[in-house]
Amino acid sequence: MMYGPVGNFVPICDLNINITHSKVVGVIIGKTDSRGFPDRKNAGSEMFDLTEHFINVSAWGNEEYIQGLSSRFQIGDCVVIENPLVMTKDYEKEERFCPSTPSTYRLLVTETHSSIRICSDLETEARILPLFHMPIKDSRDFYSLGDITANGESLSGHIINILAAVQSIGEEKFFTKSDGRKGQRLEIKLFDDTGKSFPFVCWCDEDIIMVVKMMKRGEVLFIADARITFDSFRNCMTATATSKTIITLNPDTAEANQLYTCIRELLEAGGLDDQDILSGDDVQLDSISDVLTVEKLKARSQEHAEVLHCIIFGFMTSLELNSSISKVIRKRCAKCKFRINEESQTCSNDACPNQGQQLQATEGFDLLVDISDHTGTVQSCSLAGTVAEKTLGCKIEEFLRLSESQRTTLKWKFLLERCKIYLKVFPSTRSRSGMRASILSCALADPVEVKQNFASFVV
Repeated sequence: MMYGPVGNFVPICDLNINITHSKVVGVIIGKTDSRGFPDRKNAGSEMFDLTEHFINVSAWGNEEYIQGLSSRFQIGDCVVIENPLVMTKDYEKEERFCPSTPSTYRLLVTETHSSIRICSDLETEARILPLFHMPIKDSRDFYSLGDITANGESLSGHIINILAAVQSIGEEKFFTKSDGRKGQRLEIKLFDDTGKSFPFVCWCDEDIIMVVKMMKRGEVLFIADARITFDSFRNCMTATATSKTIITLNPDTAEANQLYTCIRELLEAGGLDDQDILSGDDVQLDSISDVLTVEKLKARSQEHAEVLHCIIFGFMTSLELNSSISKVIRKRCAKCKFRINEESQTCSNDACPNQGQQLQATEGFDLLVDISDHTGTVQSCSLAGTVAEKTLGCKIEEFLRLSESQRTTLKWKFLLERCKIYLKVFPSTRSRSGMRASILSCALADPVEVKQNFASFVV
C-alpha cells in the first residue's frame, strides 16, 4: 500500500508502534489469497503511498469477514485503513513469504478494532492512484528476456526483476490440489526487444484476477521478485509469480516508456502474429479437452480476447500443396523466427538481434488452410513446422522430390476427409475475423469418436 500526507492521514514512513488510532490511505499494489486456520482467517495485501513507501497489510478475522474484505477490495483500489495495529515485522518470515518493503513495520487489520473502506475523497484519490504505476524496485534493476535466456540454467532458482510486455494471455487451467482445495494456473507470454514468447506463470488467484481484468496485449509490466527456473520439459527458462512478487502494470518510468516505444511499431505491423503461432508447439495435447464446433469457437473467441485451445472434428476445405514452393515452404530467421524477405533476403524483424550480421535462416512448411464443419469455416489456419511434417507424413526434403501428381494425391488424402484437429486460437487485430488459428495436431478422425462428440452437440 502507498499513501501521502493528506489531511489527518499518517504517512507510511511515519508509522511506528507508538502510534494509536491512526488512519492510512493508499493504493493496493498486491494481494494474496486468503488462508484458513483452525479458528481464524488471514488475508494479505501491500499498499503504496505518496511518500513512495509501501507496507504489508494483514487482516485477521472469521471466514465471513475475510471473504468480505477479499471480494470488496481489489488490486488498484485506493483505500483508507482506520485504526490498524502497527507491528514490528518478522524479517525472517516476511523476507521468505512477503514482498520486500522499506518499512520496518507491518499493519494488522482486525475485525473488532479496524476498518477498511474505499477512499471517497476525489482529490486524495487523484494523488494516490498514479502510484499504482510505480515499481517497488529500482526501475533500472531488471533483466531483459535476452539476458535471462543468455544466462540459461545458471539463473535457475534465482529471484529477479523483469521488464517486458504482454505478448499473449493463455487460458485459465483449473485443478484440484492434494488437500482437496481448488487451484488454478495462468500462463502469460512475454516479449521485449530481445526475446519473444517467454513464459510467465501465475498460480495465485488474485494475480490471475488482475491479469484477466486489467492486462491486455502490448502492455508493459515491471515484475518484481519473480522466480526463474529451467523447464526441462519445454527446454526453456520460465518465470513464476510467488508470494513475494509484485506486478506493476504500465510502469511510469523512462525504461518502460523506452520499451513501449520500441515495441509499438512491431505491434502495429502485426509482427507478433507469427510468434503466437510458433509458440504453440509447447502445449501438451493431453491438456486440451474442449471440443467445439466452428460456430462455438468463433463465439468464444469474440467473448474472450485471450488465447484458447480446442478440438474440432472438421474438414480441410483448402490445402494448396500444388502452389508455388514459396507458398508452401518459407524461410525464417534462425535468431528471432521472423520470416525472411524473399526479395532482399533479410529478416523482416527490424528489432532482430542479428541485424547487420550474416543472415542465418531455417526452412520449414508454412501453409494456410481452411477448416470447416457443419456450422462454418475458420479461414487461413496456420499449418507449419513439425506439425505440418507430422500431418503430411513427410519432411520438406521429401516433399520437394514429389511430382505434381504425388502432391495432388497427398492433398486429397485430407481434403473433404473428417479430421481431429487441435487448434490454438488467439486474437489478431489484423484479421477481419479478429482472430487467427494455428493447428497443433491434425489426423484423420476415428468415426466412433466423431459420433460420440456429435451426439453431445445434439443433446
